Amino acid sequence: MFAQQLFNAVTLGSVYALFALGFTLVFGVLEVINLSHGAVFMVGAYTALLLVTKAKLGVWVALPLAMAASGFLGLVIDQVVLRPLRARRAHHLMPMIATIGVATLVTNVTQGIFGAETSRFPFGTIPEASFAVGSVQVTVLQVAIFVIAVALMLLLVALLQRTRLGKAVRAVAENPQTSYLLGINVEGVFRLVSFAAAALGGGAGVLIGLSFNAIFPFMGQPLLPKGVAVIILGGMGDVRGAMVGGLFLGLAEVMSVAYLSSDYRDAIAFGLLFLILLVRPSGLFGRVVERKA
Repeated sequence: MFAQQLFNAVTLGSVYALFALGFTLVFGVLEVINLSHGAVFMVGAYTALLLVTKAKLGVWVALPLAMAASGFLGLVIDQVVLRPLRARRAHHLMPMIATIGVATLVTNVTQGIFGAETSRFPFGTIPEASFAVGSVQVTVLQVAIFVIAVALMLLLVALLQRTRLGKAVRAVAENPQTSYLLGINVEGVFRLVSFAAAALGGGAGVLIGLSFNAIFPFMGQPLLPKGVAVIILGGMGDVRGAMVGGLFLGLAEVMSVAYLSSDYRDAIAFGLLFLILLVRPSGLFGRVVERKA
């Protein structure tokens, strides 16, 4: 029982981590909490659904195309909404309010097009095969979701740590003004980060849609507080923290449902987050910044 629930928790937590990576990437570089990320997550799921049902593509072909579509939406949001606010040096709350408006607009337009009903992938789209590993029953879909989520996270970490482009992103995250003086295209980095973060969010939307086979316009809203909680737990702007925090949240949710009650799932998960932050207010990998008079 425990081993089965542990595997379920890791699978769910890996998707949470993938969703939160987009959040933390934007915050770490642009210093913005993008509250339209849940809507981008939902757009990724609907794009994959359309590619499967209308274009008759396989779901694993539809996944990267849906990520690209989500990334393009993230790029549009950055250029239309966030860039003008950056140019005006707007207060840090202004991007949050603006992205709430974007999320509402995208969600309402999607609801107008598809309706409020839950949409599902056609029968046979999702692999039904399963196999046993000891006492754990594993489905092919669970393995695929876990492998894809972990691969995307590791790819992002490798790009940030081992490439020249990743060094430019980290330099801009540390100090945009100095990076500009060093010849780095700061606005180009902002655009790249916005695209990559939205693509990761869209990918998480597809994986969640496959996992539960349920896609609806408001599916991204429950993920927003979880995404914010994960990046706070892991340390604001820290990629490692987003990965660990997502896994922790998935573990807390699944175990609370398995051994207590689904009614207390969110209460227990967020209660544990609160207790951890009491011990480490800066998060698991965050740094404490001292204010000097």
